[in-house]
Amino acid sequence: MSFLMGPALLFCPADRPERYQKAAERSDTVIVDLEDAVAPADKQRARGAILAQLGATGDVPELDPSRTIIRVNPAGTDEFEKDLHCLKHTPYRHIMLAKAESAAQLKELEGYSVIALCETAAGVLNAAAIAAEPNVVALMWGAEDLLASLGGTSSRTEDGSYRAVALHARSTVLLAAGAFGKDAIDAVYVNIPDLAGLALEARDAVASGFASKACIHPDQVAVVREAYAPSEADIAAARELLEAAAAAGSGVFQYKGKMVDGPILKHAESALRRAGA
Repeated sequence: MSFLMGPALLFCPADRPERYQKAAERSDTVIVDLEDAVAPADKQRARGAILAQLGATGDVPELDPSRTIIRVNPAGTDEFEKDLHCLKHTPYRHIMLAKAESAAQLKELEGYSVIALCETAAGVLNAAAIAAEPNVVALMWGAEDLLASLGGTSSRTEDGSYRAVALHARSTVLLAAGAFGKDAIDAVYVNIPDLAGLALEARDAVASGFASKACIHPDQVAVVREAYAPSEADIAAARELLEAAAAAGSGVFQYKGKMVDGPILKHAESALRRAGA
């Protein structure tokens, strides 16, 4: 299974169907959220909204299934079972499992491409086993739910940086995804007005190897996209380096006074992929 998500993913509450199209238009992929964004009393109405936007015949969805993820409630809950029953009647086969904690939970989701959201202590510690499941296409980590599961109060320090335990979880999920050839998605940045802080974090996500970053407000999308888009100078440098590598043949070679080997070339190839070049 594969799923090309793009760099900027945008959450949209499932019980706000009037926002569906705008969210889809402004992001690379929209995440229609049946979990935290919807109050318990409104869950059934939210599922009804997903079904209603399929059209009278049920096969003309307002949201493109290839660019839509449905975040479902945690496995083992009544709402999870109701979510799956709803999705059986839709063309949506890309889902995000909230609070994923074990490989066994993924086996219940055969037939779906799953983004496993590791946002509890158990989920982070089992990230590698979860990533190994064949229907998992990506892992995402969540900071605030993780700290809540530990009895903490905040994932960040007073200066806005992540606490050590959050950084450990971020790295663990990223490494687990990479070990099994799956994409990794960076957590949301909850300080919506702080676009400068988001830009710094998004650039770090790119440099660290996250394939995408999730957003909770439309204004964040452009910032994330800019972070993931290589500059013209970066593109030119990557092309020049790869041309030099082709001319040098196989093995390590020296380029502009620096040693170049396989990993350096992969960085250049990644830059061109992000640029679509």
